[in-house]
Amino acid sequence: MAVDPLSQVISLLKPRAVFSKVISGAGRWGVRYTQFGLPSFCALLEGSCLLSVDAEETLTLAAGDFVLLPTTPGFTMTSLEPGTPVAIDARKAAMDTSGSEIRHGTRGGRPDVRMLGGYFEFDSPDSAMLVSLLPAVLHVQGSQKLPLLTKLVREESLERRPGRELVLTRLVEVLLVEALRSSSGEQASPGLLRGLADRRLAAAFRHMHGDPARSWTVEQLARKSALSRSAFFDRFNRAVGMPPMEYLLSWRMALAKQLLRGDELAIAEVAQRVGYGSASTFSTAFSRHVGQPPGKFARMH
Repeated sequence: MAVDPLSQVISLLKPRAVFSKVISGAGRWGVRYTQFGLPSFCALLEGSCLLSVDAEETLTLAAGDFVLLPTTPGFTMTSLEPGTPVAIDARKAAMDTSGSEIRHGTRGGRPDVRMLGGYFEFDSPDSAMLVSLLPAVLHVQGSQKLPLLTKLVREESLERRPGRELVLTRLVEVLLVEALRSSSGEQASPGLLRGLADRRLAAAFRHMHGDPARSWTVEQLARKSALSRSAFFDRFNRAVGMPPMEYLLSWRMALAKQLLRGDELAIAEVAQRVGYGSASTFSTAFSRHVGQPPGKFARMH
């Protein structure tokens, strides 16, 4: 069965829904949110507004647009004719779990813009490495599925029905996959999405993810991609932002962490599953990459 690297990455991140809220604005308004750090999303339901994420170009958002910020740096959101931004502490705002709608600008009356915003968490302690391979801002236009998925997340988060956490987890996983695959392409910033959008490099990704225990070399992966060694190395480095062997090492260590947290496998078996011939060689590589021996990591988690 063919391996889907994107699905594997999402599964390893273990996304979990936390909070969502309806936000509206009328007249001239603006808000400035501090850096948050957790992944957040926004789906425009009606109207338009401007979004300026730190170090990124300002985006004009319209009804039907979807935005995902994997690490949510500081950002400013305003009406099309910006008002003076009101400073908001993102972490304090996240603590407000009431179901009431947030209103910016003119109070009362019909809003000019309505959106559904929220955030979630990645339960994986290795999320930093995986998230670093994603763009800082994912802006998707014209998707039929993302506004619907966001609405379902909202409805499920408000209801206290049996199985709520499981349903939310699955909905957020689907939301993430749909957002990421809708944002892939050669125009994407260097990272996993851009690499997977390259048909030649995607073949190498499928082999690395499908058989991480194999002693892959750059030459072997280049052949799987139908490229020369030098062409493959340069193409991978430009698309992903790191050399192929560095990516393979990071992926193996992410898998090793998952296996060690499971508390069912001996270190020697974990080493074998992620491509190391002996427990000592694996322990040395793991300690160098993670900062502590695998045995200690397993005990702590």
